Amino acid sequence: MSTLSRATAEQRRKAADVLDDLTTVLALGRVHLPTLEVDWDTGRLTCSYLLHLTARPVDLLRMVDLLRKGLRYERLTFDV
Repeated sequence: MSTLSRATAEQRRKAADVLDDLTTVLALGRVHLPTLEVDWDTGRLTCSYLLHLTARPVDLLRMVDLLRKGLRYERLTFDV
């Protein structure tokens, strides 16, 4: 394993974990995106792993709705 591979192993793991968590949460919220993936190639070159998504406006509106509801819930239950 190269030095760069060892140095970025944690970043790659985090990117894969976030991808898995996001996919799971979106599925629970009934949001199915055509494409949601880690850009492994660019990450290897830049050491910065990005997630790319492709979505229809209706799916993004559903995501926004879920985020708003989550923020409202958080404000109601966690603000002091």
